[in-house]
Amino acid sequence: MKKYIILIIALLFSAVCLNVFAQTKQYSFEVSKTGKGKQAIIFIPGFASSGDVWSETKANFEKEYTCYTLTMAGFAGVQPQPNPSFENWKNEIANYIKTNKIEKPILIGHSMGGGLALAIASDYPELISKIIVVDALPCLNALMDPSFKSKENNDCSPMVNQMTAMSETQFLEMQKKMMPRLLEDKSKLDIVVDWSVKSDRKTFAEMFCDFSNTDLREKITTIKCPSLILLESNFVNFKPAIEGQYKNLKTANFQYADKGLHFIMYDDKDWYLNQVSNFIKS
Repeated sequence: MKKYIILIIALLFSAVCLNVFAQTKQYSFEVSKTGKGKQAIIFIPGFASSGDVWSETKANFEKEYTCYTLTMAGFAGVQPQPNPSFENWKNEIANYIKTNKIEKPILIGHSMGGGLALAIASDYPELISKIIVVDALPCLNALMDPSFKSKENNDCSPMVNQMTAMSETQFLEMQKKMMPRLLEDKSKLDIVVDWSVKSDRKTFAEMFCDFSNTDLREKITTIKCPSLILLESNFVNFKPAIEGQYKNLKTANFQYADKGLHFIMYDDKDWYLNQVSNFIKS
């Protein structure tokens, strides 16, 4: 009898462990859930950025909407995971939506996060109600090289080796030089640089390489939901090339910022919030 009791206890313990494991599945991102509302908004930050990039945006919606704010693994101090890829991140966000029964969320993504929003809405068109793409293109490299084609087996090791060989000081100086090209609001500059410096260097290199090899120009044909495309002010000078990349997205609504650079949510905040609010509430 004692053996049977021990066996039953062991089985019950195993069942509890399995149940806990199932409830705490590790995704390739951290999630902060705030606000209350039937309609959900999922915020996807850009390359090497924290979910905190959406703080001012969320403040405008948390009273009426449930907000899920992601920070991707390996970025801005979040624990990295092995073998990150754009494709895996896309599928994991979609699986998170399904597993947590988030009904028809609105996706808003900046930069690479905007690319992920496009990819999710393309591959899972019935899952999403609307997307907002903040300063992202279906194929970044095609803006400089219209004949660009993705490599099937892209070797990212040279970039990984180069990035991981840099000292902390070298990497910091590189980010300090690069970020003013992406952000005019100097009050946010140190914060954005700090997110990059706190990112895992291997993830940084692998995802930069992988996203640079991503081409969504044909894939976006399958998107069904309304799509707001917010672009930095300088991009108005490349309007034919940019909107040409989006020619297969029949639901696209293009809006160009009045001022500022890549971080539109900081550089043209009032215009940006007005665009986002009108689109979400329409």
